[in-house]
Amino acid sequence: MARRTEYDESQAAKRLRVPAAAFRWARHSGVIPAPDAGAGQWSRAAVEAMDPDVIQASLPREPISGGVAADRIADALGTPNQPGEKANVGTFVVHRFIDRGLLKDLTANPDGVLLNPDQVDAVCQREDLPDLVAADAPLGPNQAAERLGVRRTDFDHMLRLSWVKPAEWREVRFGTSRAGAVNVPMFRTADIDALPAAHPEVDWEKLQAVSKGQRSPLAALA
Repeated sequence: MARRTEYDESQAAKRLRVPAAAFRWARHSGVIPAPDAGAGQWSRAAVEAMDPDVIQASLPREPISGGVAADRIADALGTPNQPGEKANVGTFVVHRFIDRGLLKDLTANPDGVLLNPDQVDAVCQREDLPDLVAADAPLGPNQAAERLGVRRTDFDHMLRLSWVKPAEWREVRFGTSRAGAVNVPMFRTADIDALPAAHPEVDWEKLQAVSKGQRSPLAALA
């Protein structure tokens, strides 16, 4: 059987007998070198030169889920998430922190998130944490339109014009059947707040004053 000459993250972690999450954190934190055999690939020699104990020690605590991270952020803000109630800080914010580079996702599973608890704790100690969470708070289409002071139909034109794009899509169920589920776009609050300044060509006061049933001033824009 031919010997493997190149390894991706999962293959390298398996060969070194370390958790894949620890290997990813070691790569993120510079404990192990960058791939030397192409995009995301390490040579056999590079993998054999890695120290499994050092890699494991770089992530001394078990990774936590996005939900646990959201709870910690909410606690840090003094607004704890309560079981059975709408979360004050949800995983939407955690995903946006990952997008910002504030947190490193340690899983390759698109349906889940694993995070270094020490990194989460460090983020929770930031003085600007309230501002970061407020900027990354989720808004649905109706909420976004309401925040802008416009009708939903006007906001739909903004989407058509690609003025703003969803940060995430969320499945919303109507009733208990999955057949009644629809995917709803969710937007960052900061992206919605930035629209008036980003489009000074629009008379926002006039747009906000349009009455129900009137044609949107945005309808003619290509």
